[in-house]
Amino acid sequence: MKKIIVFILFSLFVTASIFAQEFKTVRDGVEYAEFERVIDKMPVRMNLLRLDLTKVRLDVVHAFDAAIGVEKTSSIAARRGALAAINAGFFRLDGSLFAGDAAGVLVIDNLLISESVNNRIALFIDNFDPNQTIVKFAHLNINETVRIKKKDFYYSGINRERKENELVKYTPYFHRTTLTNNNGLEIVVRKGKIAAINTGKGNSVIPQDGFVISASGKMRDEILPFLKVGRKIKGFTVTPFEPAKEGFPNEESNRTTKAFARSEDVTNGVPQLIKDGRIEITWEQEKTSKAFVETRHPRTAVAKLKDGRFLMITVDGRSESSGGIGLEDLAKLLLEFGATDAMNLDGGGSTTMFLDGRVVNKPSDKEGERRVSDAILVFPRKKE
Repeated sequence: MKKIIVFILFSLFVTASIFAQEFKTVRDGVEYAEFERVIDKMPVRMNLLRLDLTKVRLDVVHAFDAAIGVEKTSSIAARRGALAAINAGFFRLDGSLFAGDAAGVLVIDNLLISESVNNRIALFIDNFDPNQTIVKFAHLNINETVRIKKKDFYYSGINRERKENELVKYTPYFHRTTLTNNNGLEIVVRKGKIAAINTGKGNSVIPQDGFVISASGKMRDEILPFLKVGRKIKGFTVTPFEPAKEGFPNEESNRTTKAFARSEDVTNGVPQLIKDGRIEITWEQEKTSKAFVETRHPRTAVAKLKDGRFLMITVDGRSESSGGIGLEDLAKLLLEFGATDAMNLDGGGSTTMFLDGRVVNKPSDKEGERRVSDAILVFPRKKE
């Protein structure tokens, strides 16, 4: 028994030593490593950034600082002067005007840019304390509602394409106009009051001191009787919380609500990988597929470590030099690196790590680095 214990401790020591040697300090609070592993007889190449969040700051930035549009991770990082970056949340990727629309929750500079989807995992970034960034992972349900003449209306979405029978809110962060067709109703709101009601006319200009509510189909018919130019309206954020028995908030949901209120930025992912130091891949709860979890893809993920540091990891794939990784194996690796909590971000052709002015991993798209929706940027912390 003693021999077994000694062997285990020795193995842990060797593993920790190897990982320690792999990491090199590139900036104060920023360590970088390139690491390779053979998984199921296939090479896997990964890049890691280990960050001291008392010495660096994290921020989420969207492509071109708008709710739609796509831009390379390296471009987002370069124009913001970031030291490092990885691609972040899932998004709409097509040839439409709405490419880059976040496929889940997105908060930037305390502004809710996009609603949550399917109670999926999210990364909260709290920069309230100027001396450190605090990160949290939580499943999140969040949206907004608007009250008009004592009647509450729930938005179908925020800053995205309006579809049939929907109520969508458009803020100045979205675009100059709503980009909608004429098959609906648009309510222009300025300084908390209805400034204009446009029926049968879309593509309304979004005021800088307000927003536009766009309704179609059944939602148009439902909201129309409550509208009057000059009428005051109120907006509310639907309280985010983890699912609880019988629908009532529990201790975990209360912590999530408080953490969300403090968070400057929030970005989406799917699914959760690790919780409280144990593998817990919640793909069914988050309504993704088993194939997505098990198939070997390029991956991007983030994790909190036991020692309080923050880990950003990209795993290359779809090439002879690196075959990608399934999420169970990725979670196991993250545990080896000391993760207590972790989540999967957008991967595949989006997987990109930028450091010191260049892309350090090998993106899998034939065209090279893919344009993405948003990125997590790393900045040196300014001394107060």
